[in-house]
Amino acid sequence: MITVYGIKNCDTVKKALKWLVENQIEHRLHDYRVDGLNPDFLAQAESQFGWEALVNKRSTTWRNLDENVKKSLDKSTALRVLAEQPTLIKRPIILQDGIALIGFDLAQYENSFKK
Repeated sequence: MITVYGIKNCDTVKKALKWLVENQIEHRLHDYRVDGLNPDFLAQAESQFGWEALVNKRSTTWRNLDENVKKSLDKSTALRVLAEQPTLIKRPIILQDGIALIGFDLAQYENSFKK
């Protein structure tokens, strides 16, 4: 079973979940707001994608973030802010069974799951 990390009311997460259902891929959603955020998962995601890719600069959380924090982001600051405000993490994320996906890109999902 694939674990999809994100937030249930995120439109991009909804697209990914819908695609997984339509393609009969067993999955479950790990909602950061409900299920929390494991620091080990965040570290794994950072090592796979880089901290810059994890920060969703199109999110409301980013727009509401203090300007000084935005200007001083580096790896350690970003990981701390992402842990404190998981809605700032780009989503969905899948890190499992050799699959590493961030965001929803149809071609990437098709390439990753239709083997």
